[in-house]
Amino acid sequence: MYFFLSNLSFSETLTITCAVPKMLEGFPSERKSITSGECSAQSYFYFLSGCTEFIPFAVMSYDRYVAICSPLQYPAIMTSSLCARLVILSWVGGFLLMLPSAILKAGLPHCGPNVIEHFFCDSAPLLHLACADIRAIELLDFLSSLVLLLSSLSLTVVSYVYIISTILKIPSGQGQCKAVTTCASHFTVVSVGYGISIFVYVHPSQKSSLHLNKILFILSSIITPLLNPFIFSLRNEAMKDALKDALARGQSLPKGVRST
Repeated sequence: MYFFLSNLSFSETLTITCAVPKMLEGFPSERKSITSGECSAQSYFYFLSGCTEFIPFAVMSYDRYVAICSPLQYPAIMTSSLCARLVILSWVGGFLLMLPSAILKAGLPHCGPNVIEHFFCDSAPLLHLACADIRAIELLDFLSSLVLLLSSLSLTVVSYVYIISTILKIPSGQGQCKAVTTCASHFTVVSVGYGISIFVYVHPSQKSSLHLNKILFILSSIITPLLNPFIFSLRNEAMKDALKDALARGQSLPKGVRST
């Protein structure tokens, strides 16, 4: 699980790096600009990192399934080589899934005005700058999002169905509570991630919801990555102890300053 969490952290760092610094750079200036090449690269790598988040979500749900439903076989099934292959597969799969749409978007003509109705180069506002028929590309984006989100969500749902059925069969309440806490953080992050992304990207045309997408972009690309480390760390006793120590030192610091 920690191996997959490190990959998830890297993907979220890439997502933030693609969009947020350029957005913050434009805040002080009245006229915000970005070159077409930078815009295409930002859009591609943003969605690439997004793909490599959702595939590990499904992989992590399978990891939790094995840990709870077959705990004695867990070391034999979830080997280091298998985990490495799954992570590589997620990056290769994301690269191949996003590549056809990126190539088609790069060849679109733009007649102006080249003003993006968003904080960054999202797919929908970028497409609607083109003076060409974009229905085929919109359909390709829709199908790519549908395949990625629903396939990984299906595997996640099936895994959790087996996990819940196994938890209900555990005779002791303490054992059920321990099993639930094992999955609670992952389930919370998965619910938020899939809920926002399906609402934003899984419909054929995104033009009607551009303003709402700005708000959801802030939630999915800034707020959620900020909260994820806390969500995954709250069930770790070592992290809880470190947080308590930090808070205790913070409370004692003003007293030490006053005494001097």
